[in-house]
Order: sequence, then structure tokens, then C-alpha cells
Amino acid sequence: MNTFRIALANLRSPATPEESVTLVEQAITQASRERVELICFPECFVPGYRGMGKKVLPPNAAFLERAWSTIAAAAAKANLAVVLGTERVVHGALLITALVIRPDGTLDGFQDKVQLDPSEEGIYSPGSERRVFQIGPLTFGVTICHEGWRYPETVRWAARRGAQIVFHPHFHEAEPGGYVPSSFADPANTFHEKAGLCRAAENTCYFAMVNYASAGSPTTSAVVRPDGTVLSYQPYGKEGLLIADIDLAAATGLFAARCKSA
Repeated sequence: MNTFRIALANLRSPATPEESVTLVEQAITQASRERVELICFPECFVPGYRGMGKKVLPPNAAFLERAWSTIAAAAAKANLAVVLGTERVVHGALLITALVIRPDGTLDGFQDKVQLDPSEEGIYSPGSERRVFQIGPLTFGVTICHEGWRYPETVRWAARRGAQIVFHPHFHEAEPGGYVPSSFADPANTFHEKAGLCRAAENTCYFAMVNYASAGSPTTSAVVRPDGTVLSYQPYGKEGLLIADIDLAAATGLFAARCKSA
């Protein structure tokens, strides 16, 4: 079995942009002790997700550059790759994105969020391109929050191009009166976690969803196998790293390859 060890950073929302960087550094150090090869963080973890009642300082490109440099140095010291939920400013527009950092600390590139949730349209601008990344034997894609739940083609696109796993950084907190789950993909819960099962099974690839840790959260961090069954999930609301060993040979991409589009 050709295994690759990943970690999903199921962390609390940072109180400040500076704390977001500190929490990332701490998680990288912990993941290194567990011999993790790649760690993924939630949507916009640095500097923190905007909107929906969140108080985050105005976009600051200089801060982001410094944060990325600091986190890249931590990744190099730990010798592991990072998928960092963050944001970036491009030609004056603010984009939700995921920055991929290689184990040697070099910045490999970005996957911007292409399909925005309507609630985000007054804050963020959409990206326009998709790509896959390569870290050692692992090929992977990234689909961010809303686009992974509602747009299956964002996962299929990566699987058709060899991705054995698609990471899904997202932000999902409790709503007043909402159902509070205790087990993954509970039939009484919303469609979101069931969609994660579908994204894996319909493409024969792993699907790794990573959320913030918060009380009453309707979704949690989880890894879904290529057959649509759950490999592991983080207890709801519990802060920490979800570590999983994935079998790369099991991610054949068979069903994705049979699709004539994407």
C-alpha cells in the first residue's frame, strides 16, 4: 500500500490576523511530530474569514506577504507541505484562495475560489482558473467551500487530471436553531456532509474537508475514501489535527475519467 500522511487543521477562528499565523505555526510543528507530509487549513484562515459577523481588519497585502513568508519558513523547518486557506489582493480585487507551500518552503502557487457564495459577493471577487499540484507521489486539487458543496465539476476537473485527493477548505458555523450533529453525515443534518461523500464516490478519489472548530458547527473536518465511505472525522467542535494515512493506489479516478466533460 502506497500511503501518504495528511493532517487537517480543525482550529478555532483566530482572534486577530497575527494569531492566525501563530496558530498555523503551532499546527505545523505538531504535524511534524506526527510525521505528517501535508497539512491543510480552513478557508481564509490567514487572516481570518470575513463576513457573517466576523470582525477582520481591512485587506493588507503587506501583512499577507509577511505571513506567507513566516509560514513558508515553518514549513521548511518541519519539512512538510502546506495548503493554506488565505486571501490575496490581485489588481485591487480581494480573492479567497489556497496557497500551496512545498516542503522546502517555496511557494508553489494558488488555487483561487472561482464560485463564490452569494453572501461573499460584496466582499470578495471570484477567481478564474483551476490547477492541480504535485508533492512527491501525491497529486491533488483544491475546491473551496461553496464550490465544493454545490459544483461537482470543481472536484471532477482535478480528478480527471490525476488528483488522488481534493482538499476542501471551508467555513461553516452554527446558525440559530440549526441542527447540531454528533455523527458524520447524519440524515437529520443539512446536505453538506453528504455532498462530501458524493464528491469522493462519483470521482473515485479522496475528498478531505477541513472546517474551523466552533460550538454547534454543522460540519466538521473529515476524510472520505474513494468509494464514498468515511475514513475518519474530527469530533464536532473539538480543536485539533485530524491525521489520516491515505492509500494513493485506491484513488484511481475511474469514474471521473468516464465523464466526457470537465
